[in-house]
Amino acid sequence: MRTENQIKSKINELTMQKKMLQTRLTSLEENSPQRSSLLHQETRLDDMITMLEWVLFEPNGSYHM
Repeated sequence: MRTENQIKSKINELTMQKKMLQTRLTSLEENSPQRSSLLHQETRLDDMITMLEWVLFEPNGSYHM
């Protein structure tokens, strides 16, 4: 099990990767072949960040009402 600090550190690392990726995306043309690959990577980073945030800030309550 990861510690809270390790999870926060990983979130920060992934956030920095996403910012660098977004910078690269802005420098590409709309129809660039690399653009779709970078957009896919951005989606994966978003998913990983969301999962780590969920682990860090685990929701309370029940999913079954």
